[in-house]
Amino acid sequence: MDVGMMMVFASYGWENTSDGQVWDEEIKLARLAADSGFDVLWSAEHHFFDYSFCPDNLQLMTYLAAACPNVGLGTAAVILPWHDPLRVAEQAAVLDMLCGGRLRLGMGRGLARREFAAFRGTMDESRTRFDESAAMIVNALRTGFMEGDGPHYKQPRIEIRPRPKYSFDGRIYAVASSEDSVDSAARLGGHMVMFSDRPWHMRLPAIQRNRDTHMKVHGKPAPHMMITDFCICGPNLAEAEENAKKYMGKFVESNFHHYELLGEHFQTVKGYDAYAQKAEIARKAGLEGAVAGFMQAAMWGTPDRILRELETRREVIGQFELNAAFRFGGVPFDIAERGLKMFAKEILPVLKTWNQEAVAKAAA
Repeated sequence: MDVGMMMVFASYGWENTSDGQVWDEEIKLARLAADSGFDVLWSAEHHFFDYSFCPDNLQLMTYLAAACPNVGLGTAAVILPWHDPLRVAEQAAVLDMLCGGRLRLGMGRGLARREFAAFRGTMDESRTRFDESAAMIVNALRTGFMEGDGPHYKQPRIEIRPRPKYSFDGRIYAVASSEDSVDSAARLGGHMVMFSDRPWHMRLPAIQRNRDTHMKVHGKPAPHMMITDFCICGPNLAEAEENAKKYMGKFVESNFHHYELLGEHFQTVKGYDAYAQKAEIARKAGLEGAVAGFMQAAMWGTPDRILRELETRREVIGQFELNAAFRFGGVPFDIAERGLKMFAKEILPVLKTWNQEAVAKAAA
């Protein structure tokens, strides 16, 4: 299994924590993960608020390309409606050249109304802007030329310089939760990215939809999906469960606040039908119910319990890539650091054998 570490860059849930401290702690964990055998360092893109604030994850990855020279680098994700596709393609080409082909370019369309408002954009256009922009970027990184004649981006044909040096085949990722995004990820031919926020048997129909659409469009199986997960790992089960309830609970609370999940605006915004349904479920279940569902999906407990849960997940959805966050929802740095080290020592070596198992089965 391919395993990465997710950087969230949040201060929601912590008290008296400066932005500088948030960034220092995330970078320390990134360096530790790179030295501990993780395959990739990932980061979200978010702006302005304590929910998460890494406004330029491509810039962050350019720094990490030099600071951590032996690990992959990933964006989960660049939010395309907030960017000019030509600039994204150029930045990706430069970074990928500097890091020797280690970039995994993940893209998404965004969800928070207040972030869209700050960029003077509208969520109504996010679906069409993403689909138009993502196709232009993927094609530019494949051919070395950017062009477009869609409703949003009238881009004259122009060569990307420096020219993309390495093939991006197998290194394109797309965040998906709604059916539209599931289909979009399949059409792009990228790895579908889902967040671990509800029991996995509930996600299986969407996962299978992605695989079926990918096969129909491209004539070959979809690449393994990636799961962005949240992990509390400790030596004592009762303590780990207590910490998971506390910190995962605070993280879910931050989602309710940042994305306004109890609001009704998703019902009137184009392309967000799945979130309107999710908001309705959140209103009925409340925060306590949402936390319970989150804990059924996320990773917490002793290494043995986490491994059993991941094995059960694999039985439900098949092979997948994993991207684990250790610092979220107010998790103290020492607990995040301890959890990452324990995960690297006792869980990561087992997950690596899953790759060998998959190769052996394919060869049989």
